[in-house]
Amino acid sequence: MSDLLAAVYPWAKALHIMAVISWMAALFYLPRLLVHHTEQVGLQGPTHELFSMMEFKLATIIMRPAMIATWIFGLSLVFTPGVVDWTAWWPWTKGISVIAMTAFHEWLYARVKDFASGSNTVTGRQYRIMNEVPTVLMIVIVLSVVVKF
Repeated sequence: MSDLLAAVYPWAKALHIMAVISWMAALFYLPRLLVHHTEQVGLQGPTHELFSMMEFKLATIIMRPAMIATWIFGLSLVFTPGVVDWTAWWPWTKGISVIAMTAFHEWLYARVKDFASGSNTVTGRQYRIMNEVPTVLMIVIVLSVVVKF
């Protein structure tokens, strides 16, 4: 199995990077949609229906598959022998940050469902603050992997 992982390592790494870019793009954009939905659209009417559809498609067609691909290809990299030094801090900070990113993803998905059901209670300001979460986590993840702190 380790020979197979080593053989596909460059492909897994490339696919992991592409999946991360797609996931991050969605994680950056969806909270902005939710801000505008909250502040400009409200919870009923044709524009509400349009925003709900856009948010749902972004969350289910782009964001969720990108997250799953990120995890699959990332785990294949982790299990490739010689790639991760488990005695260092960086794999642990990256791992915790990726788990936090996944939790944020699920929180966003729950908010999409709230809008679809007309029960959103989060303010535009709160969505703006939450929009910074993926940025902070991305910084920790990139520094963990590249600088290996």
